[in-house]
Amino acid sequence: MSEKVVITDVGPRDGLQNQPKILSVEERLELVHAIAAAGVPQIEVGSFVSPRAVPAMAGTDQVFAALKASEFATPTIALIPNMKGYELARAAGAKSVTMVLYASDGMAQKNAAMTMAEAEVITLEILKLAKQDGIEVIATVAVVFECPFDGPTDPAVVEAIVAKFMAAGADQLVLADTIGAAHPQQVRELTAALVASHGAERLGCHFHDTRAMGLANVYAAVESGIRRFDSSIAGLGGCPFAPGASGNVATDDIAMMLQQMGFDTGIDLDRLMSASNLAQTLTGTAPGGRSKAWLQGYLAKQVG
Repeated sequence: MSEKVVITDVGPRDGLQNQPKILSVEERLELVHAIAAAGVPQIEVGSFVSPRAVPAMAGTDQVFAALKASEFATPTIALIPNMKGYELARAAGAKSVTMVLYASDGMAQKNAAMTMAEAEVITLEILKLAKQDGIEVIATVAVVFECPFDGPTDPAVVEAIVAKFMAAGADQLVLADTIGAAHPQQVRELTAALVASHGAERLGCHFHDTRAMGLANVYAAVESGIRRFDSSIAGLGGCPFAPGASGNVATDDIAMMLQQMGFDTGIDLDRLMSASNLAQTLTGTAPGGRSKAWLQGYLAKQVG
Protein backbone atom coordinates (compact mmCIF):
# COMPACT_ATOMS: atom_id res chain seq x y z
CA MET A 1 0.00 0.00 0.00
CA SER A 2 1.13 3.57 -0.75
CA GLU A 3 2.19 5.74 2.16
CA LYS A 4 -0.35 8.44 2.99
CA VAL A 5 0.30 12.17 2.91
CA VAL A 6 -2.38 14.44 4.41
CA ILE A 7 -2.99 17.68 2.53
CA THR A 8 -4.96 20.49 4.13
CA ASP A 9 -6.28 22.99 1.61
CA VAL A 10 -6.15 26.44 3.20
CA GLY A 11 -7.44 28.29 0.13
CA PRO A 12 -10.86 29.22 1.55
CA ARG A 13 -9.08 30.96 4.46
CA ASP A 14 -5.44 31.80 3.81
CA GLY A 15 -6.02 31.97 0.08
CA LEU A 16 -8.95 34.38 0.17
CA GLN A 17 -7.89 36.73 2.96
CA ASN A 18 -5.63 38.87 0.75
CA GLN A 19 -7.57 38.93 -2.54
CA PRO A 20 -8.91 42.22 -3.93
CA LYS A 21 -12.32 40.63 -4.51
CA ILE A 22 -14.23 39.64 -1.38
CA LEU A 23 -16.31 36.55 -2.00
CA SER A 24 -19.79 36.11 -0.62
CA VAL A 25 -20.55 33.36 1.88
CA GLU A 26 -22.28 31.46 -0.92
CA GLU A 27 -19.20 31.70 -3.17
CA ARG A 28 -16.94 30.58 -0.35
CA LEU A 29 -19.19 27.58 0.25
CA GLU A 30 -19.13 26.72 -3.45
CA LEU A 31 -15.34 26.68 -3.34
CA VAL A 32 -15.23 24.56 -0.17
CA HIS A 33 -17.61 21.98 -1.68
CA ALA A 34 -15.57 21.82 -4.90
CA ILE A 35 -12.34 21.18 -2.96
CA ALA A 36 -14.06 18.50 -0.89
CA ALA A 37 -15.44 16.85 -4.03
CA ALA A 38 -11.84 16.35 -5.19
CA GLY A 39 -11.13 14.25 -2.10
CA VAL A 40 -8.91 16.74 -0.25
CA PRO A 41 -8.82 15.26 3.29
CA GLN A 42 -8.99 18.52 5.30
CA ILE A 43 -10.03 22.10 4.52
CA GLU A 44 -9.40 25.32 6.41
CA VAL A 45 -12.72 27.00 5.69
CA GLY A 46 -12.37 30.37 7.43
CA SER A 47 -11.16 32.36 10.40
CA PHE A 48 -12.82 33.99 13.38
CA VAL A 49 -10.98 37.29 13.19
CA SER A 50 -12.17 40.89 13.26
CA PRO A 51 -13.99 41.62 9.97
CA ARG A 52 -12.48 45.10 10.15
CA ALA A 53 -8.99 43.61 10.02
CA VAL A 54 -9.78 40.87 7.47
CA PRO A 55 -13.05 41.72 5.63
CA ALA A 56 -12.85 38.59 3.46
CA MET A 57 -13.45 36.40 6.54
CA ALA A 58 -16.66 38.09 7.69
CA GLY A 59 -19.45 35.51 7.97
CA THR A 60 -17.31 32.51 8.82
CA ASP A 61 -19.97 31.52 11.37
CA GLN A 62 -22.44 31.36 8.47
CA VAL A 63 -20.04 29.14 6.53
CA PHE A 64 -19.89 26.70 9.45
CA ALA A 65 -23.66 26.78 9.89
CA ALA A 66 -24.28 26.02 6.22
CA LEU A 67 -21.75 23.16 6.21
CA LYS A 68 -23.35 21.66 9.30
CA ALA A 69 -26.81 21.94 7.75
CA SER A 70 -25.62 20.13 4.61
CA GLU A 71 -24.01 17.35 6.72
CA PHE A 72 -20.63 18.17 5.19
CA ALA A 73 -18.35 15.20 5.80
CA THR A 74 -14.82 16.54 5.13
CA PRO A 75 -12.99 17.63 8.32
CA THR A 76 -12.89 21.43 8.58
CA ILE A 77 -10.57 23.82 10.39
CA ALA A 78 -10.98 27.42 11.58
CA LEU A 79 -8.14 29.83 12.29
CA ILE A 80 -8.42 31.79 15.54
CA PRO A 81 -6.29 34.77 16.68
CA ASN A 82 -7.11 34.79 20.39
CA MET A 83 -9.47 33.57 23.10
CA LYS A 84 -12.44 35.47 21.67
CA GLY A 85 -11.80 33.75 18.34
CA TYR A 86 -11.73 30.39 20.10
CA GLU A 87 -15.07 31.10 21.78
CA LEU A 88 -16.62 32.10 18.45
CA ALA A 89 -15.25 28.99 16.74
CA ARG A 90 -16.53 26.76 19.54
CA ALA A 91 -19.97 28.38 19.34
CA ALA A 92 -20.01 27.78 15.59
CA GLY A 93 -19.32 24.09 16.11
CA ALA A 94 -15.70 23.97 14.96
CA LYS A 95 -13.99 20.69 15.87
CA SER A 96 -10.49 21.81 14.88
CA VAL A 97 -8.86 25.23 15.27
CA THR A 98 -5.52 26.71 14.29
CA MET A 99 -3.77 29.12 16.65
CA VAL A 100 -0.77 31.05 15.36
CA LEU A 101 2.47 31.21 17.29
CA TYR A 102 5.40 33.38 16.24
CA ALA A 103 9.12 32.86 15.82
CA SER A 104 9.66 36.65 15.89
CA ASP A 105 8.30 39.52 17.92
CA GLY A 106 8.08 41.71 14.83
CA MET A 107 5.57 39.40 13.17
CA ALA A 108 3.65 38.86 16.40
CA GLN A 109 3.18 42.60 16.81
CA LYS A 110 2.18 43.23 13.18
CA ASN A 111 -0.12 40.24 12.83
CA ALA A 112 -1.74 40.08 16.28
CA ALA A 113 -0.67 43.17 18.25
CA MET A 114 1.00 40.98 20.88
CA THR A 115 4.43 39.61 21.72
CA MET A 116 5.66 36.08 21.00
CA ALA A 117 5.34 35.30 24.70
CA GLU A 118 1.78 36.62 24.89
CA ALA A 119 0.74 34.46 21.92
CA GLU A 120 2.24 31.44 23.66
CA VAL A 121 0.36 32.13 26.91
CA ILE A 122 -2.96 32.48 25.07
CA THR A 123 -2.34 29.30 23.10
CA LEU A 124 -1.58 27.36 26.27
CA GLU A 125 -4.87 28.61 27.79
CA ILE A 126 -6.76 27.61 24.64
CA LEU A 127 -5.13 24.17 24.68
CA LYS A 128 -6.46 23.54 28.20
CA LEU A 129 -9.98 24.60 27.25
CA ALA A 130 -9.92 22.68 23.99
CA LYS A 131 -9.03 19.44 25.75
CA GLN A 132 -12.16 19.86 27.87
CA ASP A 133 -14.26 20.83 24.85
CA GLY A 134 -13.05 18.00 22.62
CA ILE A 135 -11.60 20.39 20.05
CA GLU A 136 -8.35 19.70 18.18
CA VAL A 137 -5.72 22.47 18.32
CA ILE A 138 -3.21 22.98 15.54
CA ALA A 139 -0.36 25.31 16.55
CA THR A 140 1.09 27.00 13.47
CA VAL A 141 4.46 28.68 14.01
CA ALA A 142 4.79 31.69 11.69
CA VAL A 143 8.02 32.96 10.09
CA VAL A 144 10.04 29.87 10.99
CA PHE A 145 12.73 30.71 8.44
CA GLU A 146 12.62 34.48 8.03
CA CYS A 147 10.55 37.44 9.26
CA PRO A 148 9.87 40.47 7.03
CA PHE A 149 10.48 42.72 10.04
CA ASP A 150 13.16 40.98 12.12
CA GLY A 151 15.13 39.13 9.44
CA PRO A 152 16.35 35.49 9.46
CA THR A 153 14.98 33.25 12.22
CA ASP A 154 17.28 31.29 14.52
CA PRO A 155 16.35 27.58 14.18
CA ALA A 156 16.89 27.20 17.94
CA VAL A 157 13.95 29.55 18.54
CA VAL A 158 11.69 27.36 16.41
CA GLU A 159 12.95 24.16 18.03
CA ALA A 160 12.17 25.57 21.50
CA ILE A 161 8.63 26.58 20.50
CA VAL A 162 7.92 23.19 18.95
CA ALA A 163 9.25 21.34 22.00
CA LYS A 164 7.16 23.48 24.35
CA PHE A 165 3.90 22.93 22.51
CA MET A 166 4.52 19.27 21.80
CA ALA A 167 4.87 18.84 25.55
CA ALA A 168 1.75 20.95 26.15
CA GLY A 169 -0.33 18.58 24.03
CA ALA A 170 -0.91 20.42 20.76
CA ASP A 171 -2.48 18.00 18.31
CA GLN A 172 -0.31 19.25 15.46
CA LEU A 173 2.62 21.65 15.01
CA VAL A 174 2.83 23.30 11.61
CA LEU A 175 5.99 25.07 10.45
CA ALA A 176 5.01 28.06 8.32
CA ASP A 177 7.36 29.74 5.86
CA THR A 178 5.08 32.78 5.94
CA ILE A 179 6.86 34.89 3.32
CA GLY A 180 8.30 32.07 1.21
CA ALA A 181 11.89 32.82 2.21
CA ALA A 182 13.19 29.29 2.79
CA HIS A 183 15.36 27.19 0.52
CA PRO A 184 15.34 23.36 0.45
CA GLN A 185 18.54 22.85 2.43
CA GLN A 186 17.19 24.97 5.31
CA VAL A 187 13.94 23.04 5.22
CA ARG A 188 15.67 19.68 5.18
CA GLU A 189 17.90 20.58 8.14
CA LEU A 190 15.14 21.99 10.34
CA THR A 191 12.54 19.34 9.59
CA ALA A 192 15.06 16.50 9.98
CA ALA A 193 16.08 17.84 13.39
CA LEU A 194 12.47 18.16 14.54
CA VAL A 195 11.50 14.72 13.24
CA ALA A 196 14.49 13.24 15.06
CA SER A 197 13.36 14.89 18.30
CA HIS A 198 9.60 14.48 18.11
CA GLY A 199 8.73 12.05 15.33
CA ALA A 200 6.80 13.08 12.22
CA GLU A 201 3.24 12.19 13.23
CA ARG A 202 2.27 15.61 14.62
CA LEU A 203 4.49 17.78 12.42
CA GLY A 204 3.40 19.57 9.26
CA CYS A 205 4.65 22.29 6.91
CA HIS A 206 3.09 25.34 5.26
CA PHE A 207 4.99 26.87 2.34
CA HIS A 208 4.53 29.92 0.14
CA ASP A 209 5.89 30.12 -3.39
CA THR A 210 7.27 33.67 -3.30
CA ARG A 211 10.70 32.66 -4.64
CA ALA A 212 9.48 29.74 -6.76
CA MET A 213 10.79 27.24 -4.19
CA GLY A 214 7.54 26.16 -2.58
CA LEU A 215 7.39 22.75 -4.24
CA ALA A 216 11.12 22.13 -3.76
CA ASN A 217 10.64 22.89 -0.07
CA VAL A 218 7.77 20.41 0.13
CA TYR A 219 10.05 17.78 -1.40
CA ALA A 220 12.81 18.55 1.12
CA ALA A 221 10.34 18.14 4.00
CA VAL A 222 9.05 14.87 2.52
CA GLU A 223 12.63 13.59 2.47
CA SER A 224 12.85 14.34 6.21
CA GLY A 225 9.71 12.31 6.87
CA ILE A 226 7.02 15.03 7.03
CA ARG A 227 3.68 13.71 5.84
CA ARG A 228 1.36 16.66 6.50
CA PHE A 229 1.23 19.76 4.31
CA ASP A 230 -0.88 22.88 3.89
CA SER A 231 -1.49 24.10 0.35
CA SER A 232 -3.95 26.34 -1.44
CA ILE A 233 -6.22 25.64 -4.38
CA ALA A 234 -4.93 27.31 -7.56
CA GLY A 235 -2.06 28.89 -5.61
CA LEU A 236 -4.26 31.46 -3.86
CA GLY A 237 -2.70 33.19 -0.88
CA GLY A 238 -0.58 35.91 0.63
CA CYS A 239 -0.64 37.36 4.15
CA PRO A 240 -2.00 40.92 4.42
CA PHE A 241 0.28 41.54 7.42
CA ALA A 242 3.51 40.17 5.93
CA PRO A 243 5.03 42.33 3.17
CA GLY A 244 6.26 40.27 0.24
CA ALA A 245 4.23 37.15 0.97
CA SER A 246 2.79 35.73 -2.23
CA GLY A 247 0.52 32.77 -2.79
CA ASN A 248 0.77 29.43 -1.04
CA VAL A 249 2.19 26.43 -2.83
CA ALA A 250 -0.67 25.24 -5.02
CA THR A 251 -2.66 22.16 -4.08
CA ASP A 252 -2.69 21.44 -7.82
CA ASP A 253 1.12 21.07 -7.82
CA ILE A 254 1.70 19.34 -4.50
CA ALA A 255 -0.99 16.71 -5.15
CA MET A 256 0.44 15.96 -8.59
CA MET A 257 4.02 15.71 -7.34
CA LEU A 258 3.21 13.50 -4.37
CA GLN A 259 1.05 11.16 -6.42
CA GLN A 260 3.75 10.81 -9.08
CA MET A 261 6.20 9.99 -6.27
CA GLY A 262 3.92 7.15 -5.24
CA PHE A 263 2.23 8.67 -2.19
CA ASP A 264 -1.49 8.32 -1.48
CA THR A 265 -3.16 11.72 -1.08
CA GLY A 266 -6.72 10.54 -1.67
CA ILE A 267 -7.16 13.35 -4.19
CA ASP A 268 -8.84 13.03 -7.60
CA LEU A 269 -6.68 15.25 -9.83
CA ASP A 270 -9.40 15.72 -12.46
CA ARG A 271 -11.86 17.03 -9.87
CA LEU A 272 -9.09 19.08 -8.33
CA MET A 273 -8.65 20.85 -11.68
CA SER A 274 -12.36 21.71 -11.58
CA ALA A 275 -11.91 23.24 -8.13
CA SER A 276 -8.84 25.12 -9.36
CA ASN A 277 -10.80 26.49 -12.32
CA LEU A 278 -13.57 27.58 -9.96
CA ALA A 279 -11.08 29.40 -7.72
CA GLN A 280 -9.76 31.27 -10.74
CA THR A 281 -13.28 32.15 -11.90
CA LEU A 282 -14.46 33.32 -8.47
CA THR A 283 -11.43 35.45 -7.60
CA GLY A 284 -10.13 36.54 -10.99
CA THR A 285 -6.64 36.50 -9.48
CA ALA A 286 -5.78 32.89 -8.61
CA PRO A 287 -2.71 32.00 -10.70
CA GLY A 288 -3.35 28.25 -10.84
CA GLY A 289 -0.63 25.72 -10.16
CA ARG A 290 2.60 25.84 -12.15
CA SER A 291 1.78 22.41 -13.53
CA LYS A 292 -1.81 23.21 -14.41
CA ALA A 293 -1.56 23.52 -18.20
CA TRP A 294 0.41 20.28 -18.45
CA LEU A 295 -1.79 18.48 -15.94
CA GLN A 296 -5.01 19.40 -17.73
CA GLY A 297 -3.58 18.13 -21.01
CA TYR A 298 -2.36 14.94 -19.38
CA LEU A 299 -5.73 14.26 -17.77
CA ALA A 300 -7.55 14.93 -21.04
CA LYS A 301 -5.34 12.31 -22.78
CA GLN A 302 -6.07 9.81 -20.01
CA VAL A 303 -9.81 10.22 -20.55
CA GLY A 304 -9.42 10.01 -24.32
